[in-house]
Amino acid sequence: MTYNVLFLCTGNSARSILAEAILNRIGGDKFRAYSAGSDPKGQVNPYALELLDRLEYPTEGLRSKSWSEFSAPGAPQLDFVFTVCDNAANEVCPVWPGQPMTAHWGIPDPAAVTGEEKKIATAFRDAQLSLHRRIELFAALPIKSLDRMSLKRKLDDIGSRENAD
Repeated sequence: MTYNVLFLCTGNSARSILAEAILNRIGGDKFRAYSAGSDPKGQVNPYALELLDRLEYPTEGLRSKSWSEFSAPGAPQLDFVFTVCDNAANEVCPVWPGQPMTAHWGIPDPAAVTGEEKKIATAFRDAQLSLHRRIELFAALPIKSLDRMSLKRKLDDIGSRENAD
């Protein structure tokens, strides 16, 4: 079985895009990741693309899009929905068909960092590392053998870990 996972952030330009790329790389045949936003920027942040390129992640097909695409007829049925920014976690989300498991995995917004290039690049790398750690923990869960309450508790625990250490 392949699980469909949606990562949400308000702008869908950085954190959720990074998460989509990470899970699609490390999730193998077990997961298919997507990302979306409540108020998408319309383009992927260039620092996110640069980092993904540097780490040799596939970036083809990554785009900033609305979460409404995933509540429309014909959308993939979602098994998991994770918010990766605090704004999206506090918004009223669409009703997702199939009642996917949800959790909040808040990560500081690297796109909000200003100043020197090195400072911005470091913020994106920190976000990528935190997401990578959380996604590794998630991908390693024995999903099929966990009851719904235990799985929810583990998903919440992953999100509450500082830097997912």
